[in-house]
Amino acid sequence: MTDVRVVVPGDIIDTRISAEDDGAETAVLRLGPGLVQTGEEISASAAGVLHNKEETHQWWVVSNRRRYVAAEGEPVVGVVVGRHGEGYRVDIGSAQDALLPLLAFEGATRRNKPNLTIGAVVYARVVVANSVMDPEIECYNSNTGKSEGYGELTGGFMFKCSLGLARHLIGAKAPVLNSLGAQIPFETAVGVNGRVWVNTESSETTVLVVNAIKNSEYLTAKQCKQMVKELLDKQ
Repeated sequence: MTDVRVVVPGDIIDTRISAEDDGAETAVLRLGPGLVQTGEEISASAAGVLHNKEETHQWWVVSNRRRYVAAEGEPVVGVVVGRHGEGYRVDIGSAQDALLPLLAFEGATRRNKPNLTIGAVVYARVVVANSVMDPEIECYNSNTGKSEGYGELTGGFMFKCSLGLARHLIGAKAPVLNSLGAQIPFETAVGVNGRVWVNTESSETTVLVVNAIKNSEYLTAKQCKQMVKELLDKQ
């Protein structure tokens, strides 16, 4: 999408797939947060900036709402808050805790499965999200059977940020992460639920990375680069 479009609740969204697109006849439209379908019409249910990803036919609205609303396919960072016979209860910042099945990990079997403790941090993907069921997440890609970066996050530090900043950080061209990565080694996992996990070689570097990410929310790419340089000079 080339033009920025700001929508408010009730705005009708034209999500028609061009007949010229490959696979247009069998394409499945995927609606994310901030959009709702009523009959044949798709409209905005939240105020924010409309986004779409043409190759996967995904549409969603980015807004700085306070509470995360789970949507299928989204990456989230969660904290294990309970365990029951079939899996774990994970706090992902939504109205309901998410269910993480015991076997929803790469290579997990009934005899060989992770043993997560209360307070463990996990990077997962939402696989079930609707209005009548609690969200369900998995720590691997069930289509490939591989973890693809999902799983328990050990060590490091988790912090919260706005939902808008979190979605911006997930983009391939997040300037603050690119600027930091060019100067220092670190690991990060970003959830669209407004939680970020960072792991570095020292606590001082972790503080620097966290401050840089939090400070970047309203900065341009050029300003992010300068801000990172100034933080590194002070270290």
